[in-house]
Amino acid sequence: LRQEHEWPLARTQWTPLYLNASTLGLQLVAASDTAQVTFDAMGEGLTFRLPPFEHEIEFTGPVSLRLWVSSTTNDVDVFAVVRVFDPEGRECTFVGAHEPVAVAYGWLRASHRKLDAQRSLPGRPWHPHDELQPLVPGEVVPLDVEIWPTSLVCPPGYTLALTVRGNDFVVAAPGRLRHDNPADRPAEVFAGRTTLHTGGPYDAHLLLPVIPPARAAGLPESVSGTSVPSSPASP
Repeated sequence: LRQEHEWPLARTQWTPLYLNASTLGLQLVAASDTAQVTFDAMGEGLTFRLPPFEHEIEFTGPVSLRLWVSSTTNDVDVFAVVRVFDPEGRECTFVGAHEPVAVAYGWLRASHRKLDAQRSLPGRPWHPHDELQPLVPGEVVPLDVEIWPTSLVCPPGYTLALTVRGNDFVVAAPGRLRHDNPADRPAEVFAGRTTLHTGGPYDAHLLLPVIPPARAAGLPESVSGTSVPSSPASP
């Protein structure tokens, strides 16, 4: 156990891991060439992976995801899941309120993508949900997805991954809390094909709260992120 004095931690190094649609990888430097990859919104989605960690690394704090998406329909539901795997490729799960869970989850409906710039913080995009912004099929738009805060220490040899899909990610069937009401998610809107765009102007990335020292994180110190003032702790 360790006591801290603010949230997020003042020494947080906000570290972007860029998505690469060509390799389905996560990387410290954004690709210069654009790429895209498409998946069925009601299918298994896509998983982007970082190479195994060379040293122990800690992530503690809020997490966020910037995506650039287009769709064959006028809306998209994004389900983002941060996951971790041991050196043998087995997924590490944790005790949730109702069932086993992955590291952290985030959700966003594309038509609710409007941001409040004044209230948004690193790792915490703020959506006012006061205006619907439907998609134009085929048009590329940015989505900033809030992902639950986490505190995780990954040993050497473990792998971090991000799964992006259009439906619930269930660790153990049947899954008690599901987003599957057909009145809210009609198939003609939410069962289309979703395309993720990366590289060049599409700065798709997972923003992670790395806790120093950077050398212990197995990340090059020159690209380990920059400290950002934290927000006051909630009462």
